[in-house]
Amino acid sequence: MYDAVVLAGGAARRLGGADKPGVRVGGRALLDRVLAACAGARDTVVVAAPRPTARPVTWAHEDPPGGGPLAALDAGLRHTTAEHVVVLSADLPFLEERTVGRLLGTLRTSAADGVLLTDPEGRDQPLVAAYAAPRLREALALLTDRHEGLAGLPLRRLIAELNLTRVSDPVASFDCDTWDDIATARARIREHGHVLDEWISAVKDDLGIDLDVDTRLLLDLARDAAHGVDRPAAPLTTFLVGYAAARAGGGPEAVAEAARKAEALAARWAEESAGKDQISGTRPQPDVAPDATPDTRPDAG
Repeated sequence: MYDAVVLAGGAARRLGGADKPGVRVGGRALLDRVLAACAGARDTVVVAAPRPTARPVTWAHEDPPGGGPLAALDAGLRHTTAEHVVVLSADLPFLEERTVGRLLGTLRTSAADGVLLTDPEGRDQPLVAAYAAPRLREALALLTDRHEGLAGLPLRRLIAELNLTRVSDPVASFDCDTWDDIATARARIREHGHVLDEWISAVKDDLGIDLDVDTRLLLDLARDAAHGVDRPAAPLTTFLVGYAAARAGGGPEAVAEAARKAEALAARWAEESAGKDQISGTRPQPDVAPDATPDTRPDAG
């Protein structure tokens, strides 16, 4: 069990004041990509003005508005109750659930107050981190008393009050501060080996589907339908598999069962097209009645 606090405010001056959380990378808003990475959270709090998101969240705002990351973190933390909290910025295009799990796993097996990622240069990324929530609250309260508030305080003040462990992850720690960063992120996810997973994730987000299926199974089915039947059969068959799975109650098992049946049909279709008997592998014999006997009439032929 953990809660998540996502900081999605800020002026984005290096982006010319653009709405950074709403900038799309791989067809998905940066904020939605981060929300997908912490989908396992019991409660997710986003500190920003409310907006449509792919996942349900609780909205919070710092006091005073524009008070900076520590004020925003304090505002978000007030809506959480879990012993562990993941704190994230909303501009992490390559953050994934497994990285969040790694942070939490390291925290739970250590005596540290928190675990944060470092970037390729070894710099701390306190907004890609997991913290022990009680210690985080204590540190924020201490800073509030010492400085008569949190507005305008830099994150390094918080880091100095905590016993932290570092984990290196150059990819997950990549954040988008400039338009060059955005361009780099957009180019990377279109590289071979990334693009299919990115596309499937984007489609599921836009369609409101939270389902993990065996994509290799579906790709094999589409290939066999295209080769054994006709090229347009590939997309139509996979659509029908999805429809059948939904009617059967949905879930990965329903998809796998529907795909198995369609795969078997595609194999039978291909064998018939090749003129092969499905069982013996020989050419099928002409249809004759089971009790037929040879015609022995002189003029038979």
